[in-house]
Amino acid sequence: MKTLKLTFISSVIMFMSISLVAQPKPWIVPTNFKTMKNPVAVSETSTKTGQALYTKNCASCHGKAGLGDGVKARALKDFPGDFSKAEFQGQTDGDRFYKTKTGRGEMPKYEGKLADNDIWNIVNYMKTFKK
Repeated sequence: MKTLKLTFISSVIMFMSISLVAQPKPWIVPTNFKTMKNPVAVSETSTKTGQALYTKNCASCHGKAGLGDGVKARALKDFPGDFSKAEFQGQTDGDRFYKTKTGRGEMPKYEGKLADNDIWNIVNYMKTFKK
């Protein structure tokens, strides 16, 4: 009985340790980006441009509807995120711009690959994923 109890406790501790390690670290956005105002007004043109850019550059990991279920998502170490959730939708435009521009880990940076206005168009399109 004592061995069973010890095995159970060891298993719980091991599971909790793995769970803590598997959690992504918070993505800290510098204040100057967090408070940035989006210079590209939300419009049909911006959203359509953003959709085309998102489809080409983002959907393979993040999925067509931003659910984190793109064809490459299964091969990633970390879940790419669900853009329809309140946690993502509550971010500022500057948060999204910074993360897209600078990247981190498996998320590539788009600085030098996409113009800033193109990133802002993607930010505008990502707002449409709200549930």
